[in-house]
Amino acid sequence: MVRELVQNPLMLNAKSVRATEEDVDVARDLIDTLQAHLDRFSGMAAVMIGERKRIIAIAKGSMVIAALNPKILSKSGEYETEEECPLLGKATKVVRYKTIRLLWQDGNMKEHVALLDGFQAQLVQHLIDHCDGIVV
Repeated sequence: MVRELVQNPLMLNAKSVRATEEDVDVARDLIDTLQAHLDRFSGMAAVMIGERKRIIAIAKGSMVIAALNPKILSKSGEYETEEECPLLGKATKVVRYKTIRLLWQDGNMKEHVALLDGFQAQLVQHLIDHCDGIVV
């Protein structure tokens, strides 16, 4: 189900809690909502649809996947960049990493690990910030 986007800074600055198998519907809604907004977003965190759960969704081409409880295991290639959240429209300087090793769970709570680099790595770091209550 496509959900309405949350633009309330108080909600967006709230830290998310660990997702469980009971939150799979939230992940599905997040995927649907991102697919409906691919013209504006490459990824979303559950807090952006009003759910304080550690769930992110990212677009890889025409495919959108959800990652529950994403955690960066390692990172390398530090750099400084400017980012802006489309919901709040305020550019901020941030430190990011060119390459990250990410651990997450799928909708069946099975763990996965992937090496991400470039834009995908930056996007995931931005979305994990959202999960941590950091709005960039």
